[in-house]
Amino acid sequence: MSTSVAEEVDDDLWSAIGDPTRRRILDLLLADGVGTATTLGRRLPVTRQAVAKHLGVLDRAGLVRATPAGREKRYQVDDEQLARAVAQLSSVGAAWDARLRRIKRIAEAIQRSRQD
Repeated sequence: MSTSVAEEVDDDLWSAIGDPTRRRILDLLLADGVGTATTLGRRLPVTRQAVAKHLGVLDRAGLVRATPAGREKRYQVDDEQLARAVAQLSSVGAAWDARLRRIKRIAEAIQRSRQD
């Protein structure tokens, strides 16, 4: 990764997104618009308490916003932070694509030199 790409990557953000359960929570919140630990827990193979912990991680990373609703909190995706994550992923993907193209050119050059 180039220095500029490395500097743009937010490790806390990617750590939060790196967990499959948290990605599923984000998917559900994006589909439904809003959810609580209880409503999300009914749709996931983990306890309500586990969902609440995952939501806490997503909240600290800025990917979701919590609004108090009685004894619970209603969560929704922070569109701006999610867009930032998408931009970072695109940047990292482009850097890896460039690396793979260079590796391919080197490998092809090696193969041509061996054939000569």
